[in-house]
Amino acid sequence: MPIVVVTDSTAYLPASAESAGVTVVPLHVVMGGVSGREGIEIDPASVAKALSPPPDKGKRVTVSTSQPTPGEFAAVYRKLFAAGAEGIVSVHLSAALSGTLTGAEAAAEAADGPVAVVDSRSAGMGLGFVALAAAAAAKKGKDLDGVRDAALEAVANTSTFFYVDTLEHLRRGGRITAVSALLGTALAVKPLLEVVEGKITLRDKVRTAGRALERLVALAEEAAGQGEVDVAVHHLAAPERAAQLTQALEGRLSGRIRAFYTSEVGAVVAAHVGPGLAGVVVHRHPSQPAAAQ
Repeated sequence: MPIVVVTDSTAYLPASAESAGVTVVPLHVVMGGVSGREGIEIDPASVAKALSPPPDKGKRVTVSTSQPTPGEFAAVYRKLFAAGAEGIVSVHLSAALSGTLTGAEAAAEAADGPVAVVDSRSAGMGLGFVALAAAAAAKKGKDLDGVRDAALEAVANTSTFFYVDTLEHLRRGGRITAVSALLGTALAVKPLLEVVEGKITLRDKVRTAGRALERLVALAEEAAGQGEVDVAVHHLAAPERAAQLTQALEGRLSGRIRAFYTSEVGAVVAAHVGPGLAGVVVHRHPSQPAAAQ
């Protein structure tokens, strides 16, 4: 295809994404001082185990993440242009959460052809739906501007909500403030979070995990509006929560879901949210605006 779409490994795309024409650049996870590429050398199960309290009260393995270098992006862009790409739309993890976008922008400046870099202002399938929308536009023969515009339209039409058992992992990684973390632990409050303009914000507080899942379903239904949507459910070491969310959403949005994906988040997001994560991403199709919230 004349225009090629690139994203990063935090998109957690379904297996069909490769056939959709999306090239994925992996982020890095460092566990106990050893670095590995997300989805290649390090998987989410390893991170979830490292973040769980050691059974013998031993020392917990340290986990951190890092973005691809500009050189890694440059190598991917160079290969794609050499293979015949006329332009690249590179869609990435929110710039407010990672330096990944900055690396892509640096590589784009020195690339062998035009590269449009897009901030998805999200992660997980909040990024994935944007990359897939761009790939669909490229498949239709849209030019660079047309593919970039399709990505930006998807950004505006995608909402991400999630629940975590504790805000401590997000606080340690600098993704939320200490004050927000305190709100999540006071009086055993369970935090419901939303990604707004690329940043993680506290959307709601409930008393139990069960109520949190019910509220996630309600928020997703509100975000869906009245039209057709794509939906993704994410979890980390919590398949039963994902199954509960999937069943509830399929019932509440019956007849309006074009595509539904359920998956465990990868190692990078796992390192920042911890085991127990349950999340919902809603992508509205362009003809349908979001419901008032």
